[in-house]
Amino acid sequence: MSIFTMVMAVRDYECDMQGVVNNAVYQNYLEHARHEFLKAHGLDFAQLTARQINVVVVRAELDYRRSLRSGDVFRVTVETERESRLRLTFVQRIVHAESGQTMLDARLVTTAVNPQGRPYFPKELEVLLERLLA
Repeated sequence: MSIFTMVMAVRDYECDMQGVVNNAVYQNYLEHARHEFLKAHGLDFAQLTARQINVVVVRAELDYRRSLRSGDVFRVTVETERESRLRLTFVQRIVHAESGQTMLDARLVTTAVNPQGRPYFPKELEVLLERLLA
């Protein structure tokens, strides 16, 4: 399985009074990378939602290793694992581009819910996993 990677940079307004990236901002970085990962594999998050395929996070595990600061350039990686019949896990890492240090490790467990709010695993995600394993 290949690892999807994208490069980003910290913007001033993402930092807190201590001069480091606010903890909640890391989830924005992770989510943006997941959406770009899906696009790179032919799935547009907005289009899925428009078709009433709602992929939602049901568990987020974030291990903060080091702090990013304003202007830092970093890479966000995305890999996937099939957690169960109804769940897909995104395994992600944020790595400082210059030093190569791991800044954050994350596991985000997701599922899809239908219009009635019931969990299910849509064929679009099945096809994604088949492509990734091929």
